[in-house]
Amino acid sequence: MITLKSPREIEQMRASGAVLAGVLNGLETVIKPGISTWEIEKFADNYIEAHGATAEEKGFEGYKYATCVNVNDEVAHATPRKALILKSGDVVAVDLVVNLNGFLSDACRTFAVGEISKASQRLLDVTRESLYRGIDQAVIGNRLGDVGAAIQQYVETENHMGDVRELIGHGIQPTMHEQPDVPAYGEAGKGLRLREGMTITIEPMVNLGTREIRSMETPDHSWEYYVTADGKPSAQFEHTLVITKDGPKILTSQDPVRDAKYL
Repeated sequence: MITLKSPREIEQMRASGAVLAGVLNGLETVIKPGISTWEIEKFADNYIEAHGATAEEKGFEGYKYATCVNVNDEVAHATPRKALILKSGDVVAVDLVVNLNGFLSDACRTFAVGEISKASQRLLDVTRESLYRGIDQAVIGNRLGDVGAAIQQYVETENHMGDVRELIGHGIQPTMHEQPDVPAYGEAGKGLRLREGMTITIEPMVNLGTREIRSMETPDHSWEYYVTADGKPSAQFEHTLVITKDGPKILTSQDPVRDAKYL
């Protein structure tokens, strides 16, 4: 079932998104060569708690952490690790969900660690831009295929990178994963029609090489995550947004200048 959110619910989700944005903006000074990915987890968990919220991913399907931290060829769902030390040239995606007074927000951002290669920087730039290409299609009357097609066109046709198929965006609120499914690929003019009050995530995952991924397990076999099939790096950017009569509005913005028209 898809629920259409009231103005009050949207404002509550926006408040949750502001906490999440604070985490990702704060990580700009935390993420650097020489830290472990566990330090990312500690910062996020402490920030969320200090702002009166909870980390919604903790306990979800047995997951133990506030964040998913994906480094280099890790595509999604990787765990923070004390033994994994970041080095200059790495790319690291941090994905998290915040619950503030029962209202949820979900976002991901990929960070450069120190000086990264031109190829990795292009990967980050293309992935971020593809997210906004998708957001621009999230207007009343368009279909979910319009969102996915815009992303796929930019990633695959224009930039010859891998647009991951197996992992997709989704509706959000009152739980983390609601209907509808929101693929980052598709056919324009196809799929569910977008309506005012729908809250969704758009979250393209883009690989520098092939779009194919494979599953991995943690050493204790307690958790499954995904890596690129060819070992090349991957990036992800994600926002939670609401469909309004004035266009798509981002609820997890970390840059009020860039996102001015979406606020």
